[in-house]
Amino acid sequence: MNPLSIEKRNLVLRTMAKVVEQERNQIILTNQEDLLAYDGSDLAMEERLKVDDKKVDEMILSLNQLASQDDPVGVERFHFVHDNGIKVVNKTAAFGTILIIYESRPDVTIEAGGIAFKSGNKILLKGGKESLRSNLKIIDLWHKALEENGISKDWVEYLNYNRAETQAFLEKPTQKVDLIVPRGGEKLIEFVKQHATCPVIVSGRGNNFVYVHHDADTDLALKVILNAKTSKISACNALDKVLIDSRLPNFEGFTAILIETLIENKVEVIVDESLKSFEDTETLQNEDIWYEEFLDYKIVIGTIDSEEHAIEKINKYCGGHSAAIITKDENIAKQFMESIDAAAVYHNASTRFTDGGQFGLGGELAISTDKLHQRGPIGLQHLVTNKWYVYGEGQIR
Repeated sequence: MNPLSIEKRNLVLRTMAKVVEQERNQIILTNQEDLLAYDGSDLAMEERLKVDDKKVDEMILSLNQLASQDDPVGVERFHFVHDNGIKVVNKTAAFGTILIIYESRPDVTIEAGGIAFKSGNKILLKGGKESLRSNLKIIDLWHKALEENGISKDWVEYLNYNRAETQAFLEKPTQKVDLIVPRGGEKLIEFVKQHATCPVIVSGRGNNFVYVHHDADTDLALKVILNAKTSKISACNALDKVLIDSRLPNFEGFTAILIETLIENKVEVIVDESLKSFEDTETLQNEDIWYEEFLDYKIVIGTIDSEEHAIEKINKYCGGHSAAIITKDENIAKQFMESIDAAAVYHNASTRFTDGGQFGLGGELAISTDKLHQRGPIGLQHLVTNKWYVYGEGQIR
């Protein structure tokens, strides 16, 4: 497919924003059919599945923001003039065709699709069966926006495949695929990695940690932990584990208040052996729980005796997504942030900010826990590869 000009790409995005607004009520009604059909077995999945007016507003905002951003394609990254006069230029370039495989969230059909399209790529979307009606409705709107601007519907394609058909496509694609981005739980990611025959960017699990240092502001710590755990349990940037420094002044009092506050907010609190005396908690039975991402009203709290041991434990168990330290000591914060092996590290702030929109990227395709080619939120400017342009006048080597 021939590249689309930035003017055409922006026109499609603005048209799509208008179409989504016009079809707002129908999108929500269609989504309610998906919600009614869902068995409710997974609280996080159900929360991600729901589309309401707020979610539609976010879809429209994402499309308009994308349309107003600079073109990420054709940006000069390097320029060199050889002694013999050859000019060498490196520019960003579209990947070509990107396959996005995701669970539950119909808004991904808008946001991830929009980011991939704006960056000059053809999009293949493969959503979960639980959101099929919602996704097909949104795909119809994509096709309407493309056709209104005289552009082929082939730029946005939905793969309505079951698991066996998806596996077959991953192993032997029936069309060229340059990049795959799985966005969902560990089982989905492992399935894609196992069967894919082209590059995969892993949008990995969370399992995020907060370390409460002995020199922490405990009021601030309480506020950050409560927000990170309870504001949106279905998000990959939600909190799963808390390590409290045993040297913290009023350690017992702070821990008691933290546990009580979490329980009041309907969070199941699991503690290590050192905290088993605290009421209304469950003592962990297996150390493997430190590896788990919950996506639920559940948290593990443990005691740690130093910042060195906190760093060691977090690097062992975390998912490489986000980790935070609560401390008034800036030197300790610096040591922690430089030593933690995660895509995003925080000092005195909630892990819930690991998000393309919150980081100023104007949305995200996914949040990568890989180190190649992009780590953390993958925004518009990251969904490109690069290409070398060499200009000569008959030079030979």
